[in-house]
Amino acid sequence: QVQLVESGGGLVQPGGSLRLSCAASGSVFSGNTMGWYRQAPGKQRELVALITSGGSRYYADSVKGRFIISRENAKNTVYLQMNSLSPEDTAVYYCAVAEYAPSTAWGSTRGYDYWGQGTQVTVSS
Repeated sequence: QVQLVESGGGLVQPGGSLRLSCAASGSVFSGNTMGWYRQAPGKQRELVALITSGGSRYYADSVKGRFIISRENAKNTVYLQMNSLSPEDTAVYYCAVAEYAPSTAWGSTRGYDYWGQGTQVTVSS
């Protein structure tokens, strides 16, 4: 049974920082691409960042230069460091694992096989 558990969300003021964590159970973590998605009310779930098993990273334009994705294989954990947060970053953030899909699918939610339950990030003064 694969489990992804996100943590680290919360309320932060504009300009502040948060670090999200996602711990994965089982053997699904190693060797697979991990992604962070977010979904704001009334909007589609969108890719924020992903990191491959080899450490290559991709960022959405909206977060480039502000967010950093990293992974710690020994702990089966992926992180999302979020800096210079703005109200537009308010959303539920999800981590996901791409175990079976080819790399061409990683930009879409269909490219991910397992999802966490999400953690709320609210940026407000």
